[in-house]
Amino acid sequence: MITPFQQFVLKVHSRCDLSCDHCYVYEHADQSWRSRPRGISLQIVDQVAARIAEHVKQHDVRDIHVVLHGGEPLLAGHERLAGIADALRGALDGICRLHLHIQTNGVRLDDRFCDLFAEREISVGISLDGDRAANDRHRRYASGKSSYDQVIRAVERLRARPEIYGGLLCTIDVANDPIAVYEALLELGPPRIDFLLPYATWDTPPARPSPTAYADWLIAIFDRWDADGRPMPIRLFESIARTVKGGASLSESIGLEPSSMVVIDTDGSYELVDSLKVTYDGAPATGYDVFLHTLDDVAVHPKTREQQRGLEGLSDTCRRCPVVRSCGGGLYTHRYRDGSFDNPSVYCEDLFKLVTHLGNATKMSTHAIPYASLDALATGFGDAADIELLADAQRSLRRALIAALRPLAPAGVWELLTDLDTHHRDVLESVLAHPYVRSWAVDCLQGERQAGPGGRTEPRSSERQAGLDAGHAGQGPVRRGMGHVERGADLAGRGVEQAGLGVERGRYLANVVAAAAVRAGRDLTLPVVVVDGAAYLPTVGTLRGLDGDSVTLVVRAGRIVADAGAEWQPVRTLASGDYSVVLEDSDPHRDSHQWPAAGRLDEAVVAAWQASFEQAWRLIEKEYPQYAPGLRGGLSTLTPLAQAPPGQDVSSTARHAFGAVAAALPDGPATLALLIMHEFQHVKLGAVFDLFDLYDRADTRLYHAPWRQDPRPLEGLLQGTYAHIAVTDFWRTRRHTVEGAELEKAQEEYLRWRGHTLAATETLVGSKALTALGERFVGRMRETLASWPVDARR
Repeated sequence: MITPFQQFVLKVHSRCDLSCDHCYVYEHADQSWRSRPRGISLQIVDQVAARIAEHVKQHDVRDIHVVLHGGEPLLAGHERLAGIADALRGALDGICRLHLHIQTNGVRLDDRFCDLFAEREISVGISLDGDRAANDRHRRYASGKSSYDQVIRAVERLRARPEIYGGLLCTIDVANDPIAVYEALLELGPPRIDFLLPYATWDTPPARPSPTAYADWLIAIFDRWDADGRPMPIRLFESIARTVKGGASLSESIGLEPSSMVVIDTDGSYELVDSLKVTYDGAPATGYDVFLHTLDDVAVHPKTREQQRGLEGLSDTCRRCPVVRSCGGGLYTHRYRDGSFDNPSVYCEDLFKLVTHLGNATKMSTHAIPYASLDALATGFGDAADIELLADAQRSLRRALIAALRPLAPAGVWELLTDLDTHHRDVLESVLAHPYVRSWAVDCLQGERQAGPGGRTEPRSSERQAGLDAGHAGQGPVRRGMGHVERGADLAGRGVEQAGLGVERGRYLANVVAAAAVRAGRDLTLPVVVVDGAAYLPTVGTLRGLDGDSVTLVVRAGRIVADAGAEWQPVRTLASGDYSVVLEDSDPHRDSHQWPAAGRLDEAVVAAWQASFEQAWRLIEKEYPQYAPGLRGGLSTLTPLAQAPPGQDVSSTARHAFGAVAAALPDGPATLALLIMHEFQHVKLGAVFDLFDLYDRADTRLYHAPWRQDPRPLEGLLQGTYAHIAVTDFWRTRRHTVEGAELEKAQEEYLRWRGHTLAATETLVGSKALTALGERFVGRMRETLASWPVDARR
């Protein structure tokens, strides 16, 4: 089976204007550059584009990345680079999504290049090794002159053009101070950083002042980066974090994924990863070229196959190593010794220490949820202890998000919050745990949504793409909004530069602090945000009848001192026995996505909700007891939606509101029970997504969902499949408690949803886009469905 290529490194110029002494092209064993044409011809580019188009059509590849490389690619000049980009886009647009990048030393980057790259949507990466001292150790002109000032000017040009600023690439030298390097790069505001271990082999080992010098250097940066709130992505660190949780790597230097990269030189010859030039003369050569050979020919070349063997292709030492599934044996080049690649990496000790350190940090951030709990959740259920593990992780995530909002806090509010955290932590935690506090925090950090009338929030474009997972409950569709999956650390680490309205929205932190002060019985005088004439305090209540966009709230011994004309409305709850949930009809940040939230309910409607909820919960406890412990442990809030059209039962779940489900009041308590069970599945899986990579998030294909006409992104299909386990189980069990026409309907619904949901698990596995952990998770889902027979009333 062929692994299709998705990354193409196109050498557009074979010479360079710097003389970096660590360069793998000019300073190591392979000297084939000397016989290559200086620049690639447009005739060769046209043939390259035709070969790529042929390849992606044959293998249904939807996204590819082409990196314009060298040598120094800017030596190709403005016109030639424009022609190359146009040729590639002309051949590939409409066939696949082409992501164009250029990796440059930056010394020739001028405004004309920047205009060209912006017009043709080319992302620009700059090679820079840190501050002046670090950079000038290696990146100099042949005369010995420093390149630092020119590179910094290039970076400043890119900072002024953020749409083309791709990031910084830093080659590690352990002689440089790691924190000085990190701070110098951070100061340049890169959207991402990549750290590269120097290209070395066992025959030509790297400079090594201590056995784990490179790990120690990187760990110092990781710890500082982590303490800083991860202000930008660092590819090596993120790759390790993903792989230790069973996900796919973002880098060829880490992980077991087969290589999907091919290099095309200026003469049209195909090569393997060009770091192999450090091993022996001719190491990356295939003997193939774009005129005589297809990319499929390259994909089955013995050298390509050898690099794609995964775990099987590693040395015995590597296969026995406990971190091998993250490390992956390291970069293939780094394994070379005495004519063989059947060795551990020359950085083996460094990789072991680095992966172990980052793996421990990752486990701490995910609260080390054991496989047994993850398996229990994967079956579609999960008991109170399993949900508590998810809740613990959510607690840490919320605190990270709140910490990231510190620059947006109004004057004096952060000090009040930290005081409450010191003296009334449990009270503060109960307020922060309100589901829509996280929705608000994410909103501030992303700054991508505009509030509509009545405080309703419009979904981000990514949420529209994920869309609504429509199924059927009762007599009509169940609708839900499911937003773009983001790691909490990703959101917190993004900082506030992209916040847009973030500073304005950050004022709401005062309302959160005021709510905690009320619950703690504290005295407080604090300006809080007013929306549509109301100041809302999460988990506490709403002060209505106010003017303007803020009011000075006075709290004495935990009681609101309201001015004449203002009305205090406490938060209301729904209860059944000893279990209760908040009836959330006032929070301006309640997020119900595509279905409008109801406004403040009158007492008659609240009474109707109370009656329906009380009966629905009794039904769940009696007939669906396997769901009750998880719901008790995780469902804290029920948000009323605007009344559905006749014949429809509508519900939704907000991706960032752990613990909340939303629904329009249905006709009967049985339907409400179904809506709650169905939507809480999304709550659970969303929390799992915060911790684990179950699928390749780079996969942009759409998949058929049996319960929908429109195809779904992989995440939407996985969410819908998981939620419909509960729908299937509802009807499976209901067949035992109803008679007559209701029994006939329950049997029909059960068989329909069992078939639909089982078929969807097959589609998920067949996508080949699940991680190893994702395959395990979906396997448990399928086992649950397959264990339920199709015989009537069994």
